[in-house]
Amino acid sequence: MISYEILVEQGIVIIMPAGPLEHKDFEYLTKDVDEHIEKAGDLNGIIIHAKSFPGWENLGAFIHHIRFIKDHHRKIKRVAAVIDGTLTTIMPKLVNHFVSAEVRHFDYDEMDAARSWVSGK
Repeated sequence: MISYEILVEQGIVIIMPAGPLEHKDFEYLTKDVDEHIEKAGDLNGIIIHAKSFPGWENLGAFIHHIRFIKDHHRKIKRVAAVIDGTLTTIMPKLVNHFVSAEVRHFDYDEMDAARSWVSGK
C-alpha cells in the first residue's frame, strides 16, 4: 500500500510506501501522474520515502510497478530513493543503466536534501 502527494508547483511526486505494494496502488498513481504530466509537462522528479522497502503484494503488483517505470522513466528527470537499507544504497547504480531518469539514494532522514536535489536546487 502506498500513499502519495503531487507537489504541483515543484513538479515532484512524493511516494510513501506503508506496506507491500499493490496492483491498485499503481493504477491510482499512474492515473494521477499522467494527468499531471498532461497538464504541466514532465516531472522534475519522484521521491520514494520509506523507512525500508516493503516489497510487493504479489507478482501482479510487481508487473504493474515495472510497467509504471517503463511508461514514465523518460518523463521524469530524477528519482530519489529516501530509504534506509543496504539494497537501496546499490539500487541507483543498477537502475541508472535501465532508465533515463537520474536515480540517487538518500538516507531516510535526508528528505530535505533529496527534495533539493530532485527540484534541481
